[in-house]
Amino acid sequence: MSCGTGRSTGELLPPRLAAVELLNVIRPTVAVCWFVAYAGHALHRWPQHRQRLAAGDTAFAEAFAHELRRFYPFAPFIGGRAVRDLTWRGDRIPRFSMVLLHLWGQNHDTELWGDPFVFRPERFLGHDIGAFELVPQGGGDPVTNHRCPGEPSTVSILRDLVIRLARLDYDVPEQDLTISLRRVPARPRSGFVLTPAGVRP
Repeated sequence: MSCGTGRSTGELLPPRLAAVELLNVIRPTVAVCWFVAYAGHALHRWPQHRQRLAAGDTAFAEAFAHELRRFYPFAPFIGGRAVRDLTWRGDRIPRFSMVLLHLWGQNHDTELWGDPFVFRPERFLGHDIGAFELVPQGGGDPVTNHRCPGEPSTVSILRDLVIRLARLDYDVPEQDLTISLRRVPARPRSGFVLTPAGVRP
């Protein structure tokens, strides 16, 4: 395994680096699981989207995936340390300070999103997303900024899974579907429990 480290195939990675690489593979899979729970939640709250998704409209499914990532708080915020002393918009940030990016706040900013508390996948149809606009998994370029490099994989997998979920015939038993912004990562309290149609839980 080389993993971009310059090591030849067959040479083992140091344990810490191997653990980081393994987490980089697992992390997008876990992110997709959370977003699929949000997809179930969204289809339950706004069932009018099911028919278009079930018909296999991939452009709408991708827009739906982006709106899930904008609307729902997978990670309400992320943090990092300043690598040097800097000033941003008049605020002094000393080196090694913890800086938090309020992802949920950015994705619900009324200056960036019309009706930010309305779930509307159509806002992403034919819309090129800026690097610092939609930031559910960080912002900027994943090579140089704090953005998840697995984001394109998350979007592709989620696009396909929401179509499959919309085609399923299921019931949603009574459960607690509240989402607390105090939990990181945030998720529906019950997860999202569904049962095959007509089957009693």
